[in-house]
Amino acid sequence: MARMPSAERRTQLVEAAIRAMTRDGVARTTTRSICAEAGVSLSVFHYCFDSKQALLEAAIETITGNYVARVKSAVEPRATLRETVRAGLQTYWDHVTAHPGEHMLTYDLTQYALREPGFEHLARAQYAQYVASAAVLIDQVRSVLGVEPRVPVEVLARYLAAAIDGLTLQYLVLRDEQVADAHLDMTADQLAVLIGG
Repeated sequence: MARMPSAERRTQLVEAAIRAMTRDGVARTTTRSICAEAGVSLSVFHYCFDSKQALLEAAIETITGNYVARVKSAVEPRATLRETVRAGLQTYWDHVTAHPGEHMLTYDLTQYALREPGFEHLARAQYAQYVASAAVLIDQVRSVLGVEPRVPVEVLARYLAAAIDGLTLQYLVLRDEQVADAHLDMTADQLAVLIGG
């Protein structure tokens, strides 16, 4: 096994964990199966992470960080505020439809954390990260377009996180792209009003 800096090993293990948990579910994914997926020994896992909790937290941060980076790169001024917001939502949505398993994993992680004693804080941290990520995106839209939201960013961020969470789960259950598209339009309409009118 080639020597690799610990940061790279952590990334390797997190990516392996995401693949394994997407395929097998959180409850059935063990540290041994993650190590097998990554092609490393169990001692490498214990060198990089103190516990499975720490790995799950890193996985949640990675998944959410990837979504935010993808949407941030797509936020650029369009003809209207509403079009700018809708384009950002569409970028996220394209990932949902292309990688539904990864999005199902986020719900599996939440349920696992809520049911597993000692892991509850991970679910709270996951949703706090969703709100923080929504706030970053709202700030980016605001700065790109030079508008001031009509409601506090924190309130708007919680609304956006809840709306996207609900729309994503509904899509994963129904797989109805027309309904999802109509709901994304409605969400963009509402956000455009709340962000700047």
